[in-house]
Amino acid sequence: MPVCDASKRIESEVSRWDGVSTGSHRFGGVEFLLGHREIGHVHGDALVDVPLPKPVRDELVASAQAEPHHVLPDSGWVSVRLHTPGDVERALWILRRSYELARAQRERRMTHGAPAEA
Repeated sequence: MPVCDASKRIESEVSRWDGVSTGSHRFGGVEFLLGHREIGHVHGDALVDVPLPKPVRDELVASAQAEPHHVLPDSGWVSVRLHTPGDVERALWILRRSYELARAQRERRMTHGAPAEA
């Protein structure tokens, strides 16, 4: 059973992170963007999907902190099903990892003279 108001809690938290904007996700739900880069999205109160580098994705799946993506299991994406309040906290932690990785990449690009959104 989904966690009541999980999407509101996640959207409220993630939208406060510096530089993050929200919008409608093309497959439903709300997506979170840092510039033009998606750091994840939430499907209602039931599911969060997060893109990560494959080694990070593999670490999270191996430690059972996330599942392979529900549609693209061999990609760098993970899914977190929201059954308990603890799942919401874990999803926020994983979204934060995606955000921090995206920020670091953005800063490297800016430092090396490449466009931030390239």
